[in-house]
Amino acid sequence: MPSLANQFVARAARLILTVQDNPALWTISLHGRVVGSLICRAGAWRLAWFEGADRRLAGYVGPVDGDVEALAETLSARLGGPVHFESLPV
Repeated sequence: MPSLANQFVARAARLILTVQDNPALWTISLHGRVVGSLICRAGAWRLAWFEGADRRLAGYVGPVDGDVEALAETLSARLGGPVHFESLPV
């Protein structure tokens, strides 16, 4: 579980990126395998799933509003196991 300080820094970075309209990219991994991506461009958030992604993840149609930590928790609960997001430079 990420520390409170790590969560604070991640949320602050996401807010700065969103306010500045900079593109942002995260990979989504499950058991060490990248299964999808989360992209933010011009304030629009989009999930994309790669071939072979678990159907419980690929079938998610809930909100994607920029709260990456909440989305990771939601997807983890949906799957019944940890789903990890990693921010990548764009």
